[in-house]
Amino acid sequence: MKAGGNTTAGTEWPEDLLGPILNLPDYHQLWVAFSGGLDSSLLLQVVAAAHPAVRALHINHQLQPNHEDTERTCREVCERLGVSLNVHRVSVDAEDGGIEAAAREARYEAFHSVIGPGDLLLMAHHADDQAETVLFRMLRGSGVRGLAGMPRTRALRRGHLFRPWLGISRARLLQVASERGIPWVEDPSNVSEVHDRNFLRHSVMPRLSERWPGLLKRIAYSARACAESEALNRRLAEMQWADCGDDEGRVRLVRFSSLTGLERKNLVCWWIRSNGFALPGVSDWDAVLSVLVHAAPDRNPELVGDGFCIRRYRHHLYLVPEVEVPSGSEVLTVGRTLRWGYWSLRLVPANDGTTTETSHPEIRVSTRQGGERVRFTENGPSRSLKTWLQERGVPPWERPVLPLVSEIRDGHDEWVAIGDLWTSGRYSGSAHAAGWRLIVERDCD
Repeated sequence: MKAGGNTTAGTEWPEDLLGPILNLPDYHQLWVAFSGGLDSSLLLQVVAAAHPAVRALHINHQLQPNHEDTERTCREVCERLGVSLNVHRVSVDAEDGGIEAAAREARYEAFHSVIGPGDLLLMAHHADDQAETVLFRMLRGSGVRGLAGMPRTRALRRGHLFRPWLGISRARLLQVASERGIPWVEDPSNVSEVHDRNFLRHSVMPRLSERWPGLLKRIAYSARACAESEALNRRLAEMQWADCGDDEGRVRLVRFSSLTGLERKNLVCWWIRSNGFALPGVSDWDAVLSVLVHAAPDRNPELVGDGFCIRRYRHHLYLVPEVEVPSGSEVLTVGRTLRWGYWSLRLVPANDGTTTETSHPEIRVSTRQGGERVRFTENGPSRSLKTWLQERGVPPWERPVLPLVSEIRDGHDEWVAIGDLWTSGRYSGSAHAAGWRLIVERDCD
């Protein structure tokens, strides 16, 4: 659907609020995140007037004593507006972090489950929210990426999130909502200064605004400047990746070592984020990256993060995700994809159509136990698997988890595949002597 909306129906709303709603990005289905509070209640009213096909999404965190009443009010508002409402009740687990972070994670998981391909989710964040975000991140020691604040738009897995009122103050929204008699529900937690954001909102921001009129615009300007710097950092990393990276997702040390300390940090941070991981807490990036580059050949330096590590082997740096590998051996059955660390394995009939599911061979997958020897041709000599892997340049951390595939023939095991590095001609190529094809793929394939 092309964004645009019903301009006639929306004309009773002020231009500064209505304009951004009439100029949305293209979307398939339009949604409004509807909490029942002031900001989202006003947003839903304006959007519903301009885009009658909008749908509302209410996330009930079940944290406040009035959450049942709030959900009921949201249903009543949507019924009066003729807006379809999708309610999601979530459970918030704050054991591993603060309640605010846990609630946000649960909320976004619900967003991801609802927002479909090409959908657009509107959120009612405003200029005060942006200022609080920038100050909060500054107090946490964030860099330019964090100080850029909330982006106006960003990907939301299959769809996109959009904040049309990010440049409008909360005072303006309160003024319009009060004049128009828009009902809303107050969240009791918003008045408690136990939460850091509430402390900033109630005790810090008013004093700053008194001292420096135009505070919101000043902070917004700084946030935009940081966003521009972050965009340039990202562009530089992409350009340097073209020179330092290779087609296997590794960093070539000879190229990487020629970069300055700041360029190395920028590239590595971009590399980590591009793979979906959070940056580790490193106090001295220059020292850590220098060790990765200059450590003696017999050392095994690494940078450890949450769910991954960066390791060096020979002339490359590798970003290595943490993986779980089945213990013992697993039988590979027809029609089932077996996940094995970084790899997936499947057994499928060959193209000649002569195989049946009842005639498939017994295939087992396991890991190295030590002392394995492999015969790469039917009548050829056997070779030490350990030596062969070293010759192939397989990194040491991959060797213990590499899936070794064997076929049970005449009462004994016969190796037919070593990860995605080698597959016997019985299960590959055009002959498919076994009548079956073995497919072994890495995640990056």
